[in-house]
Amino acid sequence: MSVKPRPRGKLVAIGGAEDKSAKAAILGRVLKLSNSETPVVGVITTASSIPDEVYPAYEEAFDALGAGEVLDVRIRERRDADDPKMVEMIRRCDVLFISGGDQMRLTSIFGASKSLEAIRSIYHEGAVIAGTSAGAACQSTTMVYGGSAIDSLRKGAVKMSAGFGLIEGVIIDTHFLERGRFSRLMEVGATNPEYLGIGLGEDAAVLFEGGIIKAFGPGHVILVDSSRITSCNVFDLSDGEAVSVHNVVMHALVEGDGYNLADRQVLSAKQLGAESLELKDAYT
Repeated sequence: MSVKPRPRGKLVAIGGAEDKSAKAAILGRVLKLSNSETPVVGVITTASSIPDEVYPAYEEAFDALGAGEVLDVRIRERRDADDPKMVEMIRRCDVLFISGGDQMRLTSIFGASKSLEAIRSIYHEGAVIAGTSAGAACQSTTMVYGGSAIDSLRKGAVKMSAGFGLIEGVIIDTHFLERGRFSRLMEVGATNPEYLGIGLGEDAAVLFEGGIIKAFGPGHVILVDSSRITSCNVFDLSDGEAVSVHNVVMHALVEGDGYNLADRQVLSAKQLGAESLELKDAYT
């Protein structure tokens, strides 16, 4: 049985409302991850209904932070996603940044397109793929695209669909603390215990690298682990009925904390150093 090679690139998911000033901690870290002194940055604003406002804000931020060039990857329709010019722009990027908005716009426009193939390709070849809000939620194989923040712990309340498939085994939710979305990830875990729920607060981010999650930025990262639940009634319910689920494990991570996806263990800064060395030895 062949083992699927790990991507050589780095994947960053941001919870939304990140600082875009010249001192922006998260966006600055994203650029540094490219290991290029003057990285080429592509900005995809497909999810946004106001790309003419969103793109200039990121262009200014990345310019101030030291990008060598900032490209406007303006994909608005499905035909754009197969345009050779757009594909070539994506392939030039050291860093590809996906803005917020509506993640269903992203997946419906990019799905089965040459641009999505290019995104996956440059990620495996070594590029940094980063996204905020909708641009973060779409990164996983399965994504959340809807569900009330008030009470989603009811069967069928959370809506899920296929994402970009850049990271497996997780579900990413954004604006997590600010919009009270705990019940969304608990309902996801009740129906899909194998998925680790990752709730990203605003101005908080995670780096996925070599099976390890690393939290950074000023905000919180909440992990919802349902793999050890002892009982759940979801299979006995009709849609809309209240879900009971027991023994859900949660963690609140801040900058410097990490998490091992394989054994579901929180890692300290010291352990992260050791884990990084072990992973480097294992995959080089």
